[in-house]
Amino acid sequence: MDNFEEIEPELQEDAEVDALWITEDIRSYIYQAAKWTRFLSIVGFVFAAMFVMSAFSVGAIYSTLSSAMPGNPLLKLGPAVLTVFYLLIGLLQFYPSFLLYKFSTSANKAVLFADQPSLGEAMSKLKSFFKFWGVMTIVLIAMYILMIIMVVAFAGQAPA
Repeated sequence: MDNFEEIEPELQEDAEVDALWITEDIRSYIYQAAKWTRFLSIVGFVFAAMFVMSAFSVGAIYSTLSSAMPGNPLLKLGPAVLTVFYLLIGLLQFYPSFLLYKFSTSANKAVLFADQPSLGEAMSKLKSFFKFWGVMTIVLIAMYILMIIMVVAFAGQAPA
């Protein structure tokens, strides 16, 4: 990272400058962010793998739960529903971790080799990561609103 020279934009009065300039500070920030996103992506992969392994062991968990606590409401769902639920959570954990890993790889390449296409790829993966979490946030807010509406609607119908 030390052998890069900073490029100063030429001052042009009449022409419009349509470029961003990457300084050493910005390179350093991208490099640091790439390290942390690699760490977070690996942790995310581990958690996704744990959810997938849990999904395939739901049958054993389900039989133990049915013998230990026969009145548990989770028993009504059945092992297939719980397996799908755990697989879905594993997928929802894997996808953003994958995006972070791709960002980290591309950002490192961009910073270390001054590779403009890699920087573009890194920014694309970062945009996708935040878009994913933005959509997930909207879905969760909608679910909360729906739950509040259901509670309010069914609160008057509760048996006395």
